[in-house]
Amino acid sequence: MDIISILGLVLGLGAILGGQILEGGHLSSLIQPTAFVIVMGGTFGAVMLQSPFATFMQGMAMAKWVFTPPPLPQRELIERMAEWSHAARREGLLALEGYLVELPDPFLRKGLQLLVDGAEPERVREVLEVEIGVQEGQLKLAAKIWESAGGYAPTIGILGAVMGLIHVMENLSDPSRLGAGIAVAFVATIYGVGSANLIFLPIAKKLLAHVSRLTLMREMYVDGLIGIASGDNPRIIESRLQGYLV
Repeated sequence: MDIISILGLVLGLGAILGGQILEGGHLSSLIQPTAFVIVMGGTFGAVMLQSPFATFMQGMAMAKWVFTPPPLPQRELIERMAEWSHAARREGLLALEGYLVELPDPFLRKGLQLLVDGAEPERVREVLEVEIGVQEGQLKLAAKIWESAGGYAPTIGILGAVMGLIHVMENLSDPSRLGAGIAVAFVATIYGVGSANLIFLPIAKKLLAHVSRLTLMREMYVDGLIGIASGDNPRIIESRLQGYLV
């Protein structure tokens, strides 16, 4: 669980709601279902229009990374690769075939299989770096749907505000309906700007940071495999991989 994400969300929302109370306002005045529907529906409708279905769904699924980051067992992987390098020096690369069953990650398994099959070090790097680049690109596109939402939300909020003011102008002869229209107008703007800067954009930045860390771990793995394939000393391989730790 990523505690700082929870604290940041609570602090951000708490500061705004607390400021409303300190100014003598009521929290109920910020609850406007009409404004919420306009802003959230319009924002996610725009995001869905710009995104392929698979990318949109992957971005939605990745949102859980904000509070539960993907596992990045870098130290465990370094220890495992040190073990592989010792085994390869003692018994040859074919001895690593027994370790394939221990790897649940298809990327890790593919890399080790290339090594066992006797692929040249540069060929191993070439194949795996292509996969790294493709996977990184897909994950970044998925994460950026939240960045897009952060761009659309303020504009949709302004649209909601204009709609509320139109409603006010249409009912100038009925003072009892003016308050509701004005409330929708201003609260829609709050929802748009607030959701963009407190939720959507921070989520995008957090997800992109996790994608960068995941990519770095895969690059570390490739570096280790190349060291094993090249017959480097296990201690040198382990020492080099320690430099990737974040």
